[in-house]
Amino acid sequence: MTIDLLAWESAFFSQRVGKVDLAELDRLSVEECDDWDMVQAKVSSTDYQSLDTLTDKGFALVEGEAELVIPITETTRQPGIRIARPAHIDALRHLAGSIFTGSRFRAPWFDHSLTQQFYAQWIENAVQGTFDDQCLLTLDEQGGVSGFVSLRHSADIARIGLLGVATPHQGAGLGQQLLLAATDWARSKGLSALHITTQLSNVSAMRLYLRHGARLTSTSYWLYRKSDDSV
Repeated sequence: MTIDLLAWESAFFSQRVGKVDLAELDRLSVEECDDWDMVQAKVSSTDYQSLDTLTDKGFALVEGEAELVIPITETTRQPGIRIARPAHIDALRHLAGSIFTGSRFRAPWFDHSLTQQFYAQWIENAVQGTFDDQCLLTLDEQGGVSGFVSLRHSADIARIGLLGVATPHQGAGLGQQLLLAATDWARSKGLSALHITTQLSNVSAMRLYLRHGARLTSTSYWLYRKSDDSV
């Protein structure tokens, strides 16, 4: 099998979405791709041969992605950071759905309103402890959610899922505070590193992570192919 089903994305977006198994790329055919509503591929930025092969088969570049790791030594508990509770879900859904507008799930590949719902559901799942394990947040003086970070602990790895700050509060240091809270959360789990994935176009996030000791470990590209030629 050269294309693997992405079950969660397929169910959420009500279309058959698959991902190329790069180990089987030589066997991938245009006809097989046409059997899917969308086929995705994630390729190392240095794998020029695979990038050329996918381009020849009708795949288009969507977004670049960076993997970073922050080593954890000594951390401190951040004031004002709290664990998100079910009572915060509505506010978190609204915020998450409004700020991740430039991700790889953007139009024209995905419907804008569904993309908003996608991130809203992601952050709700984090509060509920499904997919991501926990969501931490900050509140403003009126009690509204001003920022959040979702976190996942798998085996010996801690990973940030989503980190977002409401537009009126950007530039006030909340992103830094949430990142420090995330490293403290990872340390509390007995872990020595925090893993982060972000898009290459998100320069402000990259600067934040690098400023706090992150090490860039790899870069890659996402390419998509739709069964129609409407994009």
